[in-house]
Amino acid sequence: MTAVYERLQNCYKNIQDQICVRPKVALVLGSGLGDYADGIRIESTLDYHEISGFPVSTVSGHKGRFVFGYVKDVPVVIMQGRVHYYEGYPMEDVVLPIRLMKMMGAEILFLTNAAGGVNYDFHAGDFMMITDQISDFVPSPLIGPNVEELGERFPDMSHIYDPKLCQVLRETSHDLGISLKEGTYLQLTGPNFESPHEVRMCRILGADAVGMSTACEAVAANHMKMRICGISCISNMACGMTEQPLSHTEVKETADQVAPRFKELITEAIVRMG
Repeated sequence: MTAVYERLQNCYKNIQDQICVRPKVALVLGSGLGDYADGIRIESTLDYHEISGFPVSTVSGHKGRFVFGYVKDVPVVIMQGRVHYYEGYPMEDVVLPIRLMKMMGAEILFLTNAAGGVNYDFHAGDFMMITDQISDFVPSPLIGPNVEELGERFPDMSHIYDPKLCQVLRETSHDLGISLKEGTYLQLTGPNFESPHEVRMCRILGADAVGMSTACEAVAANHMKMRICGISCISNMACGMTEQPLSHTEVKETADQVAPRFKELITEAIVRMG
């Protein structure tokens, strides 16, 4: 047994008696969606700092807890606040929550985030379904001894984002009359926003949106054979694409403005996935 898996098991044993719902869907809430979990049928909550050996998010506005409950009749576990690589945590810590939700029973991982638009056809406030991803300067969470209990040494990455789940998102957005772009998400380390030439690099590489999370979580989940889908809220156009300087305040304001539509889309999609 590797040290990574032993730590994961210890975290699970530490909270096993407090998990009152066996979730089908694990939902990670990005910026602007932090209060989504407050609107579901909550059965229990668990603060991260109550879990022995668990990393705690330091980002302002992130509650830092698991919420167990139901979206309509679908059992879910929701992360209110994720851990980022830029906070100084090793990648093992960043993806530990994803691995833990799999141990709780989650089969589907639904990732959300706020991202900068790199595609000139996008605008602030758009939603983008993630169809593929690029990790740039971000170490793989699978580096080191392979955790055989979780997955194979060299996992295939041909279809990280499950085609059937993507189709559910397409149909849901269409039925709700919510525009949904599609594209490739690129994760950089952060916490600084990208320079204009870094944004140009992202576009040359084929990215449509750029952010500081998500891709590493998807790699860890894919390693464990979870089914994955993801949506980015395009909270701003990336550096150099407009004259306006970037700020976290702008990101949060845009995410907050479109949050009602985002929540509607997430809720209906989860119901259909269930």
